Parts: sequence; structure tokens; C-alpha cells
Amino acid sequence: MIKPINVSTKLPDGREVSIETGKLAKQADGSVVLTMGKTMIIASTVSKKDAMDNVDFLPLSVDYQEKFASAGKIPGGFLKREGRLSDHEVLICRLVDRVLRPLFPSDYHADTQVVLNLISADKDVLPDALAALAASAALTVSDIPFNGPISEVRVVKSEGKYIVNPTPEQIEKSTLNLMVGASHDNICMVEGESKEVSEDEIVEALKVAHETIKSLCKLQNDLLKKIKSNGNREYSHENSDEDLQKDIQDKTYNDLYKIAEKGIADKKKRGEAFNEVREKYLSSIEDNEDFDEFLFKKYFHDVEKDAIRNAVLDKKIRLDGRKLDEIRPIWSEVDYLPNAHGSSIFTRGETQSLTSVTLGTKLDEQMIDGAMNSGYNKFILHYNFPGYSTGEVRPNRGAGRREIGHGNLALRALKNMLPSDEDNPYTIRIVSDILESNGSSSMATVCAGSLALMDAGVEIKKPVSGIAMGMISDSKSGKYAILSDILGDEDHLGDMDFKVTGTADGITACQMDIKIDGLSYDILSEALNQAKEGRLHILKEMSKTMKSSRSDLKAHTPRSHKMSIPKDMIGAVIGPGGKIIQEIQKESGATVLVEEVDDHGVVNIFSSNQEDMDNAVERVKAIVAVPEVGETYVGKVKTIKDFGAFIEFMPGKDGLLHISEIKWERVESMEGILEEGEEIKVKLIEVDRRTGKFRLSRKALIPKPEK
Repeated sequence: MIKPINVSTKLPDGREVSIETGKLAKQADGSVVLTMGKTMIIASTVSKKDAMDNVDFLPLSVDYQEKFASAGKIPGGFLKREGRLSDHEVLICRLVDRVLRPLFPSDYHADTQVVLNLISADKDVLPDALAALAASAALTVSDIPFNGPISEVRVVKSEGKYIVNPTPEQIEKSTLNLMVGASHDNICMVEGESKEVSEDEIVEALKVAHETIKSLCKLQNDLLKKIKSNGNREYSHENSDEDLQKDIQDKTYNDLYKIAEKGIADKKKRGEAFNEVREKYLSSIEDNEDFDEFLFKKYFHDVEKDAIRNAVLDKKIRLDGRKLDEIRPIWSEVDYLPNAHGSSIFTRGETQSLTSVTLGTKLDEQMIDGAMNSGYNKFILHYNFPGYSTGEVRPNRGAGRREIGHGNLALRALKNMLPSDEDNPYTIRIVSDILESNGSSSMATVCAGSLALMDAGVEIKKPVSGIAMGMISDSKSGKYAILSDILGDEDHLGDMDFKVTGTADGITACQMDIKIDGLSYDILSEALNQAKEGRLHILKEMSKTMKSSRSDLKAHTPRSHKMSIPKDMIGAVIGPGGKIIQEIQKESGATVLVEEVDDHGVVNIFSSNQEDMDNAVERVKAIVAVPEVGETYVGKVKTIKDFGAFIEFMPGKDGLLHISEIKWERVESMEGILEEGEEIKVKLIEVDRRTGKFRLSRKALIPKPEK
């Protein structure tokens, strides 16, 4: 008999979260089903018993997928089945991976996989805030070595209150939206967006989130107590050679320390200097068949890391010679690409982004087809990181998880500064190509994207800049150093990577990964305030190139015109089978799009020149105009009958010109009086209240004879 084990707890607002194990996927090393409301996630994890040879890292893969059946939907496309992970799913994979990875033992190197599937969806309970909790619970009940448990929650600030794991409606009304991952004692990961909030609000949100996370960690420990656990598996994934380690330490540390304290600004020359120490040690070793090159690389890297970190803590001088809070030299340029609607180059030190902005129509919107999300997206940002940006040979296999994650961070940094949908009829696509990289390329994308938007004439509310912060610390001595605008090497060697974007008035997005335990809120506040100084400096440098958006779009940018029409006139503009709107587009050369919004119709007209735009606007206005009795119109004879003629006096509107209203003299026959296609002036003299038919007169415009 199956005897599942279940535990549950309640969030601050009373909603219940439960975790069950022992019922599904029992052949995995660990599996659970997490339930909140109608949302259910099954999490399973498996890890190999042994590590591959010469591996000194954790080969961890996290895969999250939302099953369409969970929301009662069938996938689109030809195959009608779930395919490759969407960008939305990849971003959730990254959220889970970043909080789990630091919690595995540093000497555990076996292939490990965590699989998360959304099997039931609830529109009011978002699964992205629950995925890491499910993954951690699966690892906790397994025998895989894991220094957890951990959990993630979303915290928003809405109407002055902090809310944990809010509904989509509460998120929509919020000014701050953070995803926070932590263990019971320490925050590990933060990512989110905001509407120009202060540093203090970020810190307060983290405190609120951590309190709930503590209860969710306790829930997992309660589950572990209920199962019959034999503890973690035994493993031995690392060889060691203490004599080699000590020899490398003794012979290379001082030389590496001297290079680090010199502060060599050029990345290539700095790398060559460190490599000389490496080659010097290798050349000093006699031919030894037992020499382990893999262990040498590992130990040399560790010594190099210690030397660099200690040089920063002792001398307060960084690898490239800068002070702790000093920003690398910045130069920027706009309007670099002559045919783009907007473009910019942003260079900070040895990191460079070439960014373009393209303005498209509603037809260019990105279609979203997911289990939880569907609809259209009119703001798109793509980040590309080619191999040559770091001097490497790397084939282009399309956007990876890193590119998707960095692009999403830049998008969140900029999106709240875009004009509202009512003021912006365009679909906006930003593309950032990283041409050089030595740290902070995602933040260069934010700065370049802001400049390119202004160059395109998009009326952003305020310019946005971004900065990547780092930290190096020593738990024994208590020393720490907060670094502004970190290099790639400082990111790799440091204990914290903290990216902050914002305007002169507040933070718009942030992303943080912490690799050590015990980071206090005071140090976090210090890092945020130092980041603010850096952001303001970068904004000042950007303003030397461009302070605000162009007053007008560039000449080759498609113009747009938006107009509102009565709901009952939508059909008249489109016409039967789209006949009328197709004629307008063909004859004017403009693109015309009509949609129903709330209780009215919205017409968006796009054109490459003003003449075509005016032509299309006049045609639409003519269709939706309301005929007025007593007004004079120039009409075209459509058909001739014995009793008169039907005249199209407005687009799509025909009226009867009776034989008695053609002229003052009596007309016996229509023969020879008018011709089809002939244009004549007529006056609208009556609208039948019952039928809505129009009566026209020609003789009313002709002076009446005396007799």
C-alpha cells in the first residue's frame, strides 16, 4: 500500500502550502508534489553515483516546464505538443539553479538533474515563486548531498504594504516586485524590477521575504523528520596531493600577489603576467610522470584567487588599478547605424555594446503561447554574446540561458520607463550585440538601450543606467571590500555579484547572487548606496552624449497615427471580407490596423511618409463621419434607375437622388440625364428615422428659376 507523507504550513495571509512525497516518481532519488491552491508542481531529482574524470565543478541541470494540460490548453504549432523550453521557462530554470547551486558541497561533482513540471495551474497562484521550494524539497528527501533546505518567494509592495507570493492583480498594482531565494540563515539570490524605489525599500522587502522563507525551510525539515532517511550518500569525487598544493602555494603566491597589487588595467597584459608565473612554475618541475596536470590547474587557480582577493583586502587596490568605488572610463555615441530607427554604442572600460532600436507595427508584436501566459508582447529586448567579444572561438548555436537571462534583466530595467501603450503605438525591439566583454555586459546593454531609445525618438520618462557591484570578504578577519563596476575576473573571484539599474530618482531592476554565508543587511545597504553613486556617475557620462529623447522620429522611421472610432463603425472601416481596409491600404500605401478596445474601436495607421499617412487618415475619417442633414457633398453616381439614381456621397454611404430632385424643371426620364461614375454635388435633405435611408437633392443647390 502507498503511504504518502504530507506536511503543510500557511503563508502570512493564511493561504496553505503543502508538500507530499512517497506517492509519485518513486524511482527518482527524491521526488515531491507541491500544492498551493490549484497549482501543483512535481519535482524530481537524480544524481549519478560517481563523477566523471577530471571534473572540478558541479554538472547541475535544472529543467522547468509548464504542461499545457495543467491549464486545460492544447499547445499551438503543427506538432501540438510541448517542445523546447520557452524563454519564460528558461528564466524560471535560472531562478532555481542560482539558489540551489551554491548549496551543494564544493567537492561534489556528480551529474545532477532537477526536473520540475507544472501539472496543475491556478491563475491566482503563480508557479515561478514555488518552483525552487519544490526543487529543494525533492533534494531534501533524497540522499544527494545538499546543504539546504532553501526556498524562494516573491514579495511585492502594493499600496504601501509588502505582500508575499501575491496574485497577478496585486503584482499589477505594485511598485516593487522581487523574487528572493534564501536558506534559513542567509539570502542567496535576488532578482526583480521596480518603479524607481529607494534602496531602503529593497532592504525592507528582503527582510519580509526572509521571514516567510524561514517557515518554508522549517516545513522541509519537518518533512525530512517524517521519512525514513539513511542520511546522505558517501562519495569521493576529488583526488588530492597536499605536497603539490603546498609547493604551488610556496612558489607562486608572492609573485601572483605582486601582479595583483600592481593594478594592470589591460586585460590581455594582465593575463599574460599571470601566465608567466604559471609557466615559470611548470618549467621548474623536472620531468615527472606522476605529475597531475589537472590538480596543478586546480591548485594554481586557488592560489591565484587567494592572492588577488588578499591584495584587494590589504591594499584596497583592484586588479586593474582602480579604487574600490571607481568606475571605468566611459564613452558613448548615438546615431551610429544610418538605417536603424535608433542606435548607440556604449563602452565602459573593456566592455562594449552596439545596440539598435527598431519600431514596428502591431503586426510585429511577439505572440506568447504558454500554459500560464498567452497574448502579445510589444516590447522585445534581445542580448547577443558572441565568442569574439572575449577573444574566443565559439560556434553560434542561438541564444543560451545566459543570453536569455541577461536580456530579461535589461528589459525589466527599461520597460517601466517606456511611454504607456496609449502614448506608444509601436512595437519596440532592442538588440544589444556585445562587441567586447570584461564584466557588466548586461549593464552596458541597459545604458546602450536607454541611449538608443532616446536616439529613436521614443519618449522615455527618464534615462536609465546600470552598474554591477561585487564584494570580496574574509570571514576570519572580518575584512570586506565592496567593488563598483566589477571586471569579469572580479565577478568570478568575488563573493557577491549585485547588478542594480535605475534612474536619477530610484531603482528600476536588480539581480543579486551571493556566494557566502552571513551577509548582513548593513553591508547590503552599503553596497546599494555605493551602487547609487555609481549609477548617478554613469548617468552623468551618458548625458554628455544625449540628455533626452529626440523631439521627432527620424525621417526613415514609420510614422503612426492613432484614432478612436465608434464601436459600431469598426465593420464599416474593415468592410465585407476586409474589402474596404484593403482598398485604403492599396490606394494610400499606408498600413491600417483596426482592433476593438473596451467599448470603442482603435485605428492605428503606419506610413513611411506624411502624404500617405494623411491620405489614409482622411479615408478613415470619411468612413466614420456621421452624415449631417443640410450638408453638401461631392458624390459619385453608382447606379441609375427609372425613378432616380443612387449616389455614394460618403465612403460606404449611398443615398437616393430622386428624379424629382435632379433639377427644378420636370424630368420625364433618366435617360441621358446622368452617367454612372459621374461626380455631382448633392445636398443631404433627409434621413429616414425608421430605415436610416438618405434622401439627396441636386436641385436644392441650383437657384430656383423665377417661373
